[in-house]
Amino acid sequence: MTDNEDGIERTGAVREKLIEKKQDWAREGRLLTGTTADPARDRLPPGQKLVLDWPVLDLGIQPDVRPEKFRLDIDGAVENRIGMTLDEVLALEQQETISDMHCVTQWSRYDNRWKGVAARTLIDLVKPDPLVRHVIFHAHDGYTTNVRLDQFDQPDVFLVHEWEGKPISRQHGGPVRMLIPRLYLWKSAKWVRRIEFVIRDRPGFWEVRGYHNNADPWLEERYS
Repeated sequence: MTDNEDGIERTGAVREKLIEKKQDWAREGRLLTGTTADPARDRLPPGQKLVLDWPVLDLGIQPDVRPEKFRLDIDGAVENRIGMTLDEVLALEQQETISDMHCVTQWSRYDNRWKGVAARTLIDLVKPDPLVRHVIFHAHDGYTTNVRLDQFDQPDVFLVHEWEGKPISRQHGGPVRMLIPRLYLWKSAKWVRRIEFVIRDRPGFWEVRGYHNNADPWLEERYS
C-alpha cells in the first residue's frame, strides 16, 4: 500500500504478465469471429457470452478513493474549467439509466441499473471549444482511454456512482466511473480523476497496445 501526492491509497502492482497476454491477444486477433451485427436488431454483439455476475478486471492496482479525497477535474479546450468534490458531483442533476455492458474479454451483462450525471450535463457545464473532437479520461491508477466527442455526447453516457441501487464498489471503479454502454467496457474508465476535452486525438493505455481506437462491439472492433 502506498501513499501518493494526491493522498489516494493504491494497493496491488501492475500485472505485467496480464498486460503482455492481452497484447498477444491483439496481435493474434483472439476471440474475433469475423462477423458484425446490427444493434437495432441484435442485442448481443458478435462473440459475446452472457453472464449474471460482474467480473472484476483491472491493471492490478485498485485505488482507494475515499469520499473526502475525491476530486474530479474537467478541463482541456473548454470555456469553463471546473474541479468538483464528490458532494459537488452528487449535487448535480442526477438521473437513473438502464443499459447493457460488453467487455472485450467476451462477456456481456444485460439490464444494469445505474445512477449518475449525464455526459451532456457535464458538456453544458464546461462548454467545449467548437474545435474539440475528442475526450480523454484519466484514472487514479494511471489508466487513460479516449473517445470521440460524438461518442461521449450521447443520451446513454453517464458519470455513474451507483449500480443496482448501491454505491459502486472500489473493485468496479467506485466511487465514480464512466459509463459508455455503446462501446467495449475498456472505454468506460474506472476511478475517473479527470475528463479532458481535446482537439486532437490521443490514444490511451490499451489503444497504444493494439486495441481498436473506436471499440464498437457490434462491428467487433476489439483490436486495431
